[in-house]
Amino acid sequence: MTLETEQLILRPWAEADAEECYRYAKDPLVGPIAGWPVHTSVDDSRQVIRDVLMVPETYAIVLKKTGLPIGSIGLHHNDLADKDDEAELGYWLGVPYWGFGLVPEAARELLRHAFEDLKLARVWCGHYDGNEKSKRVQEKLGFRYQWTTEDAPVPQMGETRKGHVSLLTKDQWIWNRIVRVDNEKKRYLPLLLLADEQENMIDRYLERGLLFVVEDNGIAKAETVVTDEGDGIAEIKSLAVGPDFQGKGYGRSLIRFVADRCKDSFSILQVGTGDSPITVPFYESCGFVQHHVEKNFILDNYDHPIFEGGRQLKDMVYLRMPL
Repeated sequence: MTLETEQLILRPWAEADAEECYRYAKDPLVGPIAGWPVHTSVDDSRQVIRDVLMVPETYAIVLKKTGLPIGSIGLHHNDLADKDDEAELGYWLGVPYWGFGLVPEAARELLRHAFEDLKLARVWCGHYDGNEKSKRVQEKLGFRYQWTTEDAPVPQMGETRKGHVSLLTKDQWIWNRIVRVDNEKKRYLPLLLLADEQENMIDRYLERGLLFVVEDNGIAKAETVVTDEGDGIAEIKSLAVGPDFQGKGYGRSLIRFVADRCKDSFSILQVGTGDSPITVPFYESCGFVQHHVEKNFILDNYDHPIFEGGRQLKDMVYLRMPL
């Protein structure tokens, strides 16, 4: 598989990359701080490529403008990430390219791949004491510190060091991309909504509610509108996930995000699903419980010609989640 960013291509390593790998891996500033020894020759780099780097989900970081590898990044299963839905993120970059934001750029795309394509739930990352550059990368990516080990083994160096471990969950990765959008920034909505009448409905809700959008590089992936219904009730009025992003956990993460943000001001999170046979089970799987049903519900003030005079539904199912 090949992944791509604005400046980079992430592709599998090949033995033909040995000379470029050696160019950067022979530098004592690169390997030892990450826990592996400097490469001693092109043949040494070729052997490392063959034995270590040519494995699934490990990629050469290739600069587009040259077409040559300048570092490595990958997702690994090990003692730290020993479950099927976990991996550890590892990376290194040639010294001439430090300080240009290339590792965060590569890592953001690899994390997207991890959570969206591989459907991982957690990605771990670590650094040894003194590797401040790696620590800052992890902080930029949204990783959260978990623990420190005083005598972490460094097998390739035959020693132990103080090691720090951080974690990024799928929810946290999505939450880092959730932005509140006001009425002046509804440019996101047309990317998600499939019908004009739904946009008109959201216009009405936004007069008294908040719009939250999962946004990544200017692309809206999911949105929800939340309103204050009084009596300690916050209500989800709309939840939409773009067609290309469905089935990737955005809807569930938005609900958890809203619940977390509402719990200090509200006691109940409510949603009315209409008469859809799909949405009721979805909300129940998110922790909602059916509360009441309004029969022959009339959705009035629907500002759209085909719904003039209101739209009658068979029923409106309301579900609630205590906060």
